[in-house]
Amino acid sequence: MQAWQQLSEQASHGQLAPLKDRRFSSEAWAHSPPHLMMAHLYLLSSQAMQRMADAAEVSDSARERLQFSVMQLMDAMSPANFFATNPDAQAAVVSSGGETLRVGMTNLITDMQKGRITQSDESKFQVGVNVAITKGSVVFQNRFFQLIQYAPATATVFQRPILLVPPCINKFYILDLQPENSFVRHLVEQGFTVFLTSWRNPLAEDTDGMEQATWDEYLQDGVLKAIEVTQAISGQKKINVLGFCVGGTMLATALALAAGRGDSPVASLTMLTSMVDFSDTGALKVFVDEQSASMREKQIGQGGLMSARELGATFSFLRPNELVWNYVVSNYLKGETPVAFDLLYWNGDSTNLPGPFFTWYFRNTYLENSLREPNKLVCGGVPIDLGKINVPTYLYASREDHIVPWKTAYASTGIFSGKKRFVLGASGHIAGVINPPAKKKRHYWLGPESQYPEQADQWFDQASEHAGSWWPDWYKWLALHSGKKVEAPKRPGGKDFPVIEAAPGSFVKVRAV
Repeated sequence: MQAWQQLSEQASHGQLAPLKDRRFSSEAWAHSPPHLMMAHLYLLSSQAMQRMADAAEVSDSARERLQFSVMQLMDAMSPANFFATNPDAQAAVVSSGGETLRVGMTNLITDMQKGRITQSDESKFQVGVNVAITKGSVVFQNRFFQLIQYAPATATVFQRPILLVPPCINKFYILDLQPENSFVRHLVEQGFTVFLTSWRNPLAEDTDGMEQATWDEYLQDGVLKAIEVTQAISGQKKINVLGFCVGGTMLATALALAAGRGDSPVASLTMLTSMVDFSDTGALKVFVDEQSASMREKQIGQGGLMSARELGATFSFLRPNELVWNYVVSNYLKGETPVAFDLLYWNGDSTNLPGPFFTWYFRNTYLENSLREPNKLVCGGVPIDLGKINVPTYLYASREDHIVPWKTAYASTGIFSGKKRFVLGASGHIAGVINPPAKKKRHYWLGPESQYPEQADQWFDQASEHAGSWWPDWYKWLALHSGKKVEAPKRPGGKDFPVIEAAPGSFVKVRAV
């Protein structure tokens, strides 16, 4: 009430301070005292509501849900989100003679037909034309994935190849956006032979039973099959592997399955922003409970699809001001066209997931956190013990990651048995990973390799900060496990694995509807 009274007194004397909040920082807000007063009162109310949620005497899980719900409510009720209370949008209509209103309505109708908010000028990108353009060939495919072998960029290459396993929840080309920020292209230019799994995007009209695919099938016919083919084409008994996000969880489980069968097909393992311990699942924890798991199992546990549209909306509403309301205002109220941004184009091109696969993953990892417990889960008829993965392991996490909290990623240091190297990068889930060295941005932390205390904070206290990208550090580490240099292969695939089509292949071009 005191703050409210102070605001009223300042308004009566024309002394309201401009707001730094980007939603209300334009001149239109500053030059309209009634609207500026409204913005001040809105922010004050939001703060009060959040503090009330913080102070609620309920369980921790209930408080987190309450805090999340209050955030969603208050962000949605911002006066910037409505034409009648947004002086910026009103000024744009007047100055454009109503054109912004016409364009905004057109944008709204277009997005309603898509079923999602447009975050980037999608007309400026085309997969295989100006994103996902690193030269390569599809050398194998089944109903789960296409295997891409990238063409060498150097006269000699390391003898042992690396297989990249991206998440099946998104398209693989987050690792191959444009030449200047392509993880794949940079890796090839360092002399590594790179293979990559491009996951199938199942659609409702498919008739091959993909909507009934299980977690076990993704491990055996997906990850382990990709490893097997990479071994055969390269002639190497052991290869290097990398898993990104959910791809890392799948990869680790598949390697534990192989280990349970007495097989050790890899020389090293790299995990990028991946979890195998789900004790803290970050912002996503508000969606995780028994009721949600049971509901999904009834809906799609025996068959059906978890839609890309729903998954995309879930992730967007983890950061609603940045990924939802910002575009409501600019696209619809102000009639603006989003800027062309490759990362956001990729973000709008997500994939469907088979229901049985999704429900197994949701229950056994996010809800029950069973994967980290030795022999609690059985996959492919084999008890899963991640501790049997006894190979050199490079673990990367991003400090501001809201999807895979870095301390949760750090917990993997106490699970895998091999010699570990944990690296903590700056920024978030994607920007921290996709950080090409030439841009000289951000920084990363390294601690003593032989010391991984149980508590992540203890590791951070003894870690040292290094400027720039973590990629060169990983290149050096990977080279140690990649064998000698040999003449680059003259052609992709082999006698038993003829080239099917050029990269990026056809699977990645299938869009969810």
